[in-house]
Formats: sequence, structure tokens, C-alpha cells
Amino acid sequence: MNLPAQNTVPRSGSAADPQGQRRQRSRNFRAKLVDRLFKNYFLFSILALCLVLAMVIFFIGKTAILTFRDVSPAEFFFSFDWTPEEERFGAALFIVNTLSLTALTMIIAVPISVGMAILIAEIAPAWLRKIIRPLLDLLVGIPSIVYGYLGLTVLLPLLREWSGEGLGDGLLAAALVLTVMILPTISRISDDAITSVPKKYRDGSYALGSTRLQTIFKVVLPSASRGIVAAVILGMTRAIGETMAVVMVIGNTPQLAKSLFASASVLTSNIVMQISNVEFESTWNYSLHMMAFLLLLISFVLILIIRFIGRKGEA
Repeated sequence: MNLPAQNTVPRSGSAADPQGQRRQRSRNFRAKLVDRLFKNYFLFSILALCLVLAMVIFFIGKTAILTFRDVSPAEFFFSFDWTPEEERFGAALFIVNTLSLTALTMIIAVPISVGMAILIAEIAPAWLRKIIRPLLDLLVGIPSIVYGYLGLTVLLPLLREWSGEGLGDGLLAAALVLTVMILPTISRISDDAITSVPKKYRDGSYALGSTRLQTIFKVVLPSASRGIVAAVILGMTRAIGETMAVVMVIGNTPQLAKSLFASASVLTSNIVMQISNVEFESTWNYSLHMMAFLLLLISFVLILIIRFIGRKGEA
């Protein structure tokens, strides 16, 4: 009886196949090399980002702190007298105007943005969702100067006609322009937060006899509250730091805004209107850098709040 011949050809990579072992070692070496290169690249990117951020904070802060050689902190932060030609550098009016503009913007923008997010995520049919979401994404990418130009050419004439004011610029015009700018950002992030709420929460609410509105306001929104708050803070950060759109519609007068139609100025608009006309080694220039440093600190604090909310949500 003839036995079938056994296959004596060594398998690739086996102990009896030196060539296969060499190929396997070569593949392992290339894989480790690629992993190490990518790891070092990502580490370098993170370190470069941290270095750039540290340099921005250091150089702006170093110049800003020179303000207090000639101006006391109490005068800078609490005085409303901004007349640099007479060596008076009270920035309180810009700080108050910035906070007022931000508050007015959020009062207008947040209900509309969250309402739109609820409409997209919970009420609108699928075909309408496919239209609204790309439109909002497109609005996020429009340059701010386009919004400012539309505010200058379309919004201000309407406000003049509606209010009877001679100019129409001021906090209300700036707040409306900022509302249009931050509305897509808050809406899309809130939409994602609402959509991420598990379906079983909705099913459990409906099983208990709740209506759609009760489910939305008592189950879905509380579950998505951290994401919505993060979206609102992110929109607030953009509203505080916006420059060109605000410059074009607020009036740029260094005075405290006593009405919605009074020409005013905020931290960003005052910096961009005056920074190019002052000497670098002057208290005036140092004061403008201190305003920029304040904006940087405010944005930094708001981002830390977002990170804290995110970590709390994960916990």
C-alpha cells in the first residue's frame, strides 16, 4: 500500500524557512519604525502647540503688565475715563460694554439656537434635517466681515427706519449681527448633544404616557444639558472675541452705552481701531495690550469651563 507523499515544503515564516523569518522581521521592524515616527510626530505637534500658546500668553502679558507702571490697576479697571491724549486710561467702559453686548447677544441667540436644535433633532422630518444641517454648517464657515457688511448695509437702515434714530448703530445692531454669527455654532453642537441622548430614554417616557413636548423638555433636554451648556459657552467665547463684524455696526465711540442705539465701543473694537495709531513703547499701547490680555484670559476661563463640564459628563 502506497502512502501519500507528505508535503515537505516549509511554510513561509516557519522555523524551517529562514527567508520567511527575514521577511517577518522586516515587516515587524517597519511597523515599529512607523509607530515610533507617528508617536514622535504627534508629540512634537502637541509640544509645538503648547509652545505657541505659551509664547502668545507670555509676550502679550509681558507687554500688558507694563500698563501699571504709569496707571494704577484701580484706575484701569474701574475708571470710565478713556482719554489717552490726556494720559487717562480707564478701561471700565469697554469692559462693561463688552459684558453688556455679550449678555444681550446670548439673551437673543440662546433661545433661538436651542429651539432650532430641538426642531432639527426631535421634530423635523428626515428630509428637512438633511437640508438644515448642511446649511448651518455652511453658515459657520462664512467670514465675519461678510456678516458685518450685511449688518452695515441691510440691518442698520432697517433699525434707523424702525427706531427713528439718525444712525441706528449701537449695542442692538452688534448683538443682532453676533446672534446670526453664533446661532449656527450653538444650534449644531446642541443638535449633536440632543441626538446623542439614548433612544431608550424617549421610549421609557412615552411608555409612561408622556407627550412629545413633555418628553423633550423633561427627559431629552435635561439629559443633553451638559452638551447644550458647552455649546452656549462656545458661542459666548466667539461673541466676546469677535472684532470686524462688531466694528462695522457698533459705532466705535469710546463711551458707556446708555441705550441700545447709542454708539459705543467694546474691547475688541477699541483695540482694532487704535492699535495702529499709537507708539509701541507708550502707555496707550500697553493699555491696548492689557485689553487683549483680558480677552485672552476670558476665553481661557470659558474653555476651562467647557472642559470641566465635559469631564463631569464623562464621570
